[in-house]
Amino acid sequence: MTSKNRALKFIAVSISYFLIAFWICSCSLRSQAQDAAEESSINLADPTVFYHEGTYYLYGTVEGNADEGFEVYTSKDMKSWEGPAGVRDGFALKQGEAFGTKGFWAPQVFYHQGKFYMAYTANENIAIAESNSPLGPFKQQVKQPLAVPVKQIDPFIFMDDDGKKYLYHVRLKDGNRIFVAEMTDNFSGIKEETLRECIAAEEPWENTANADWPVAEGPTVLKHKGLYYMIYSANDFRNPDYAVGYATSRSPLGPWVKHNSSPVISTKTIGESGTGHGDILKDKSGNLVYVFHTHQSDTTVAPRKTAMVKANFLESPGGGEAKLIVDPNSFFYPKVKH
Repeated sequence: MTSKNRALKFIAVSISYFLIAFWICSCSLRSQAQDAAEESSINLADPTVFYHEGTYYLYGTVEGNADEGFEVYTSKDMKSWEGPAGVRDGFALKQGEAFGTKGFWAPQVFYHQGKFYMAYTANENIAIAESNSPLGPFKQQVKQPLAVPVKQIDPFIFMDDDGKKYLYHVRLKDGNRIFVAEMTDNFSGIKEETLRECIAAEEPWENTANADWPVAEGPTVLKHKGLYYMIYSANDFRNPDYAVGYATSRSPLGPWVKHNSSPVISTKTIGESGTGHGDILKDKSGNLVYVFHTHQSDTTVAPRKTAMVKANFLESPGGGEAKLIVDPNSFFYPKVKH
């Protein structure tokens, strides 16, 4: 083979390798673009995750459509989700089948004695609906809220080791203030004599705008080694400084002591605006995860995006009170497939 022929063969082979590499790269970029197009963030505010028999169920305030009810998404790993999967056109609770005509906010789903329950807000009242499935339909035979003399939102029902049930909630009275009361066994109401105020927004981080109507809301409670931990949010949800702190108590009725490490989730720790109002759960491995929402961007509040971050208890070397900590590096936005 002449030098000229060898040179031509080398050029031909080089071009072939280049075309192959270009084709592989193009395919990879197309695949990445398709993957990105097939997944997107979930726009549920005030979110909660309920785990049952190997499946995670995600509910929340439906941004832009909060008068319809509550959608639900499903996942096996909490990273990739499918839905909306509710039996009523994607909704697990549909307006008209339970109390409420507008403002369906901040649901909580739990399982008790063979039934699934949803505590939720509608028309600035709290109601509780039932279902035979986490996918719904959640209904009420009598479409009415819990009977109270004030507006109240953001329910969280906690069942203690002794079987007693407690309703943590927010009353709209001189600000958004967190209250608790023991419930009746059938969840039909509260025992008024047990009503206690838990948390008001009084710390500097809880009212960065010095608003006349301070906000503490979104309570969720868990128990660790005999101590009760209340995780809550403060500031108006439209404020970029919306953030999450916690308090502890020796009794489910309080008094509550705010922890000096608060806020544990904020724009400073996570790097996103409007971080707050969520729920804590144990995943299938027993690890704590806090699900919450953020603003859509640094300049736009809505639609708020569902987010998640890992949490843990840091035990005291001396056997004292464990500290609730959050791992900012574990922050992520769950995605839904299309």
